[in-house]
Amino acid sequence: MVGTAVVTHVVPARVADIAPDGVDAVFDHVGGPGLVDSWRMLAPGGTLVSYGVAGTLDATGHRLRPFVPIFARLLCWKVLPNGRDATFYYVNRWPRYFREDVTRLFELLSKGELDATIDERFSLSQASEALGKLDSGEVTGKVVLLPDGE
Repeated sequence: MVGTAVVTHVVPARVADIAPDGVDAVFDHVGGPGLVDSWRMLAPGGTLVSYGVAGTLDATGHRLRPFVPIFARLLCWKVLPNGRDATFYYVNRWPRYFREDVTRLFELLSKGELDATIDERFSLSQASEALGKLDSGEVTGKVVLLPDGE
């Protein structure tokens, strides 16, 4: 997980350079300890959406143990009067809510109301190269995998 450690330090610093007052939304697909960095990147009025747990995969003990600190943080962040919001999606348990919100997200993207910066596109057969790009810590935006032939 060397790439995760690199990204954890690079992304918040880069976001601070680009948006010193914070960003409106952070979509955290890693979870775990990195949630704190994601929260700190938010501007007043911003929203953190956490939907991944890769940052907890090395945890030991009961399978739900890694989620306790995540839920505790999110709960505290939601109840504190801080002008920001946090949401956690456990896609397998609440797919309807996730589907509704993702549909809304794509609507906003299609209308141009959200900007999703794409760093580079790779064909599916180049997935290992795409992962190498992500692991490099030099990504500014999203790395997109496309079906072969597109």
